[in-house]
Amino acid sequence: MFTSTGSSGFYKAPLSKSLLLVPGALSLLLTLLLPHCQKFFEYDLQAVKNDFQIWRLLCGRIICLDLKDTFCSSLLIYNFRIFERRYGSRKFASFLLGSWVLSALFDFILVEALQYSFDMTAASNLPSGFLAPVFALFVPFYCSIPRVQVAQILGQFSITNKTLIYILGLQLFTSGSYIWIVAISGLISGICYNNSVLKVHQVLCIPRWVAMLFSWTLEPIFSSSEPTNEARIGMGATVDIQRQQRMELLDRQLMLSQFAQVRRQRQQQGGMINWNRLFPPLRQRRDINYQDGRQSEQQASPPLEVSEEQVARLMEMGFSRGDALEALRASNNDLNVATNFLLQH
Repeated sequence: MFTSTGSSGFYKAPLSKSLLLVPGALSLLLTLLLPHCQKFFEYDLQAVKNDFQIWRLLCGRIICLDLKDTFCSSLLIYNFRIFERRYGSRKFASFLLGSWVLSALFDFILVEALQYSFDMTAASNLPSGFLAPVFALFVPFYCSIPRVQVAQILGQFSITNKTLIYILGLQLFTSGSYIWIVAISGLISGICYNNSVLKVHQVLCIPRWVAMLFSWTLEPIFSSSEPTNEARIGMGATVDIQRQQRMELLDRQLMLSQFAQVRRQRQQQGGMINWNRLFPPLRQRRDINYQDGRQSEQQASPPLEVSEEQVARLMEMGFSRGDALEALRASNNDLNVATNFLLQH
């Protein structure tokens, strides 16, 4: 359903699998069989503040008491497993832990700000569940996964590989009266952790020995084998080829995001891509031709016509028109070769 998450299943994503199965199962259990126990899992900041029920910061921020929130957050965790595959379970767990801890602090700040400014009492009405880290994952999703257009509606509205995930996040954002407080605190904590504000990523991280302990004990339980029945990508493609194509697409998207960031820095500094390093033979020939004067102008062949459609596709990926034209001409209008050169240099 979503094109930005690579191959299906939880291969190389045991933490994502555990976050989807365990809280989801406990949420169903509390809703269907143990409704009288739900009061112990309510996220009540008023009780934390007045009655010093610190344990609610733990119990109230793990299990969703609303099945709609459970369903939406589970779908988002499934699609965000891409980051665990890319960066590893330890770094992924450190991000979740950091955003989970920071969001509790921001929840207190936002609730007190509402109470002081608008006399709104929201401390006892916050939604329960592992919601803030899910919203925090939208920060690296926005920054690291590039937009790739997959369809267009009415000639003006573009449907990208990220549209449906944003719609799902909006659905979760509007599922309750005060869930927006948890969402905003999650986004702020995600920004702080993703940008290493005050070196929070060094303080709120999973120790190596804890990661090794869980890898020995829990990873065998939640690990998944390589997918063997993936949807076909091309006619006659084997499973290995399909999986490799998906992983290559994912790598290309992440590399594209990193390249775009470097490009923005170069543009701010007034720099440009070093095409001499990209295509030295081509540049050397052009320099020789310029030195030859009229003789080179007479012998030079007319410039290769470049497809505007291919130029538009490269520009949608974040490249400038000049770089796109140069890469397509140097690669003889081969879009794949031009894209690879732009990503790697």
